Amino acid sequence: MKILYGFLIVSLMAGFLGAAEAGKITVDGSTTVGPIAKAFAEFYMKQHPGVNITVSESGSGNGAKSLINGSCQVATMSRIMKQNEYEAAVHSEVLPISFVVALDGIAMIVHPGNPIRELTMEQIKNVYIGKIKNWNQLGGPNVPIVIISRDTNSGTYETFETRVLKGEKIVKNCEYVGSSGAIRQRVQSTPAAIGYVGIGFIDSTVKALPVNNVPPSPETVKDGSYPIGRPLYMYTNDYPKMGSDLYLFVNLFLTKKGQEIIEETGFIPVTNY
Repeated sequence: MKILYGFLIVSLMAGFLGAAEAGKITVDGSTTVGPIAKAFAEFYMKQHPGVNITVSESGSGNGAKSLINGSCQVATMSRIMKQNEYEAAVHSEVLPISFVVALDGIAMIVHPGNPIRELTMEQIKNVYIGKIKNWNQLGGPNVPIVIISRDTNSGTYETFETRVLKGEKIVKNCEYVGSSGAIRQRVQSTPAAIGYVGIGFIDSTVKALPVNNVPPSPETVKDGSYPIGRPLYMYTNDYPKMGSDLYLFVNLFLTKKGQEIIEETGFIPVTNY
């Protein structure tokens, strides 16, 4: 948690120069952060009828590119910006400022009819790199495992690759999809499937498995006991002008209403008032 608050402090202590076009904010990036951004946009536009906020979900990597090339004012990302993205930003005279808007956990999901009750980090890794190929190796039915993953441009994929796979390559027969919602849809319709999604995408159509005996929940993510927790980000080009629509929008996560919205979308506020 100290690291998360460190990012927050850096964000709040940065300069006060960047600003969006008056009355218009364009958001692009993570499909995981997308529900938060859309809910923030809907709330903000109701409070400020003259403001137009558009939210696209092209993936964390594309969000970074959009911020760097100036096609969005807010990049939503489910991972921290990479070194090469910072270098590209500096080359384009863009100063990325991060806001840690919420916390998340990457949940392992299976079909509700799957009898498997939990997995370890090692078992998950071995499934995705192809060492475990059949559910019967995990105490389930004699059925080949259908492996579903996010696309490689996704921040969720990169977090999963780093935290779970430890840099090892996913097996070649893995199916890649473009959003967490698409993973959930594929798993809920495929009894032999396994996938991973942000905690806000868990619902009754899939079964979220405990990992290392810890269930994915707001409480376990917040206290650090769930092993695949992470912060969720919004990035701007320099710090927004105090009082501007962009400033108020990206700082919604610090307000009571913003925190209610984050909880309603299934994610975890960074702090509570």
